[in-house]
Amino acid sequence: MIQPWHIWIIVALVFFIIEIFTSGFAVACFSVGALAAAVASALSASLLWQVVIFALFSFFAFVFIRPLILKVFFKKNDGERTNADALVGKRGIVSADIDPRTGAGRVAIDGDDWKAVSLNGEFISQGTPVEVVRIESIILTVKPLSL
Repeated sequence: MIQPWHIWIIVALVFFIIEIFTSGFAVACFSVGALAAAVASALSASLLWQVVIFALFSFFAFVFIRPLILKVFFKKNDGERTNADALVGKRGIVSADIDPRTGAGRVAIDGDDWKAVSLNGEFISQGTPVEVVRIESIILTVKPLSL
């Protein structure tokens, strides 16, 4: 025979399954409440107390647990550049002459070799240290560094 606490466990599982398809951990808070109500039911609390415990634990999960989980899983970027955008401002060495007439030119940065053009349309010879000014697609725009 199915007991009331079984129903609360099933409700908690349904909320967890719904949470898988949503974001923000809002539905998971109801799962916490349902689990608490299941414990209350297993301890022979009346239906009224089960509902009250469900509501209280759901509320406290929203207020206290959810913000902590959101901080862990949804960290702010705070302007931190990633991927190719992180190359802007980096320094490298010209690995193949940058010649604006032919469109040729390459720069080595952190072990990777990138196609490059000069900022002012000037010729930059191989071995010259440069700084990345911007990136468009996969082509770096660089300026020579003065020694």
